[in-house]
Amino acid sequence: MRDDLLALTQDALAALANRGLVKRAAKDLDAGTVPELSLAGGALTAVFPDGATAVLAAEGGLETATCTCGAAGKCRHRIGAVLAYQREHAEAPAETETATAPAEPIAVTTPAVITDDQLRDALGPHALKAAEATRKAGYTARLIWPGPDRPAAAELPAATVSFLVPGLGYVHTDATGPARDTAIVLAVWAFREAEADAATVSVGGADPEATLAESVDLARQVLLDGAAGADAVLRAALQRESKALTRRRAHWPAGAVNDLIDQLQRYEDRSAAYDPHRLAVLLAEIPARARAAAHPTGTPAAHVLGSEEADATPLTLVRLTGLGARVGTEGDRRTLELYLAQPETGMVLSIKRDWPIPENETVTGAEVASRRLAGCRIGTLAAGNTVTEAATRTAARALKLGTGRLAKTQVLPLGLAWNDLPSSLRATDLDALAEELGERPPALVRPRVAAESLRVLAVDECEPLGYDPASQRLHALITGPDGGSALVVVAHTSAAPGALEAAEKAFAAGPLSIAGHVHRHRGKLIVEPTAILTADGPVVPDLAPGDDSADLAAAGDAAASEPVSAVIEDAISVCADLAHQGLRRSREPSRVRVEAAAAALNKVGLQRAATDFVHLSKALGDEDEAAKAAAWTAAAVRMLVTAELH
Repeated sequence: MRDDLLALTQDALAALANRGLVKRAAKDLDAGTVPELSLAGGALTAVFPDGATAVLAAEGGLETATCTCGAAGKCRHRIGAVLAYQREHAEAPAETETATAPAEPIAVTTPAVITDDQLRDALGPHALKAAEATRKAGYTARLIWPGPDRPAAAELPAATVSFLVPGLGYVHTDATGPARDTAIVLAVWAFREAEADAATVSVGGADPEATLAESVDLARQVLLDGAAGADAVLRAALQRESKALTRRRAHWPAGAVNDLIDQLQRYEDRSAAYDPHRLAVLLAEIPARARAAAHPTGTPAAHVLGSEEADATPLTLVRLTGLGARVGTEGDRRTLELYLAQPETGMVLSIKRDWPIPENETVTGAEVASRRLAGCRIGTLAAGNTVTEAATRTAARALKLGTGRLAKTQVLPLGLAWNDLPSSLRATDLDALAEELGERPPALVRPRVAAESLRVLAVDECEPLGYDPASQRLHALITGPDGGSALVVVAHTSAAPGALEAAEKAFAAGPLSIAGHVHRHRGKLIVEPTAILTADGPVVPDLAPGDDSADLAAAGDAAASEPVSAVIEDAISVCADLAHQGLRRSREPSRVRVEAAAAALNKVGLQRAATDFVHLSKALGDEDEAAKAAAWTAAAVRMLVTAELH
């Protein structure tokens, strides 16, 4: 008996091949094109009337199956052999019931029973070697244990691995090439390490304190010297550390170090894209990650370090759903961030591009929409369904589309594809979404992935609130089908002069869903839209044509300024100024600003934060540089987390 073939469902076959082949094979069998089956030594041989012979070996599943039809990969004969075998046994007469005791239920085996020798024989030694590097760095997995109506599956950071039938013969994963074999090994190890029925498991990992010690020390040197004092020698040391972190698979700290190098280089070049606030955030993030990764409880170290992520994951024949785009300005360059959802994994991937802005000219979002990427118009990619045969996903969820002659990319109409997105991306209960966002770790220690807060919000009702000239923002209030509400905010930018008008028309037409970056502020859910789906189709505000001359409906009374937010922003500004000039160069005026921030924080009730600023003021007056850096880090981290939670 080939129990493995009998256990394959229609969905499992479709995952291993494709649904078209399964339907074609079933249609041929229904039409009477039934093969002659024979089973010898565990190998199933199927001889078809058209002369093709398919052989399904005793081990290895469909990957090792052969057929004389000449098809390079899966074919209807291989699938037809499986379906014919299943039908033959489904139609066999049932055995006569006897008075014997009922058979014991078949035990459901898990991938944990697969040995390393079996993995080596099936996947080769290189897969185990690559997986060992990941285990050494550490990774986490979300496990779905097998049951009567579901296969075992492991959701890894870079891929999802499903064991459709117990064993290694019928494994489905969205990774391809060597990454596929490595993902299978990691999934088996995750099941092996986990306790029975555990939902998540952490596997392996190095000492996080030792991993980030050099990074923390270099960040401290930048903090003490400031942007002006960070010379070429220090930047070179940061570059070496970034490469070392990447080798150790500490992707998130490596990303922070790279961004820090970028900010220092921008200051060196006197670029308008240099941002002191961003510099302060990076100098706070590196020690915050080191402390969080070393903490015995809370967020797993692998999540804090990003050690579970693969540098790059190749994707073949993948379907992507457009979620809009954002157009902005960075110095003298026009920037684009394009968002595409991968429904199978529940990830949002992004493509970033930038172009120089010619002198005395403008490059608007509408002009960017007409440009091409991988042979397709950017505006079409942002608002359509993309099918590509060659793409790569990086650890930070950046997407690279193939551009070679064989790398075909096609864009189809979006339709109602947003309705088919998984619940991790599409929200119908906005209160539940707000609660989910509130339970996340702080941004300083979260995975450094693109568009981490981008969601699609189903809309039951939309109430346009009008345009506020003071803040240059258009507002609308939406409610979800399953409850909750959110404030949609569209800000005016010179890069997208037609965005406000396009968004106002979409709000008036009654949106079906809104895709956008979601965050909480003062207990409210705020959405910054990247695309709006109406009955007439998708609207991408930043790519819409317009010249900023449309008359917009005025909003009501402007909201009163909120004193706590102003105090928090001022305290962060104080930290940013100190980081910019360097703690070694701080003088009495800096201490006066720190003490004023402490008094303001205490006045609005943020007493713990006020205490941190008092300690910072005292440390600035001493000669102990380690104490200065520690006091600044404590104050900056607390304020950044407070701003996020407020």
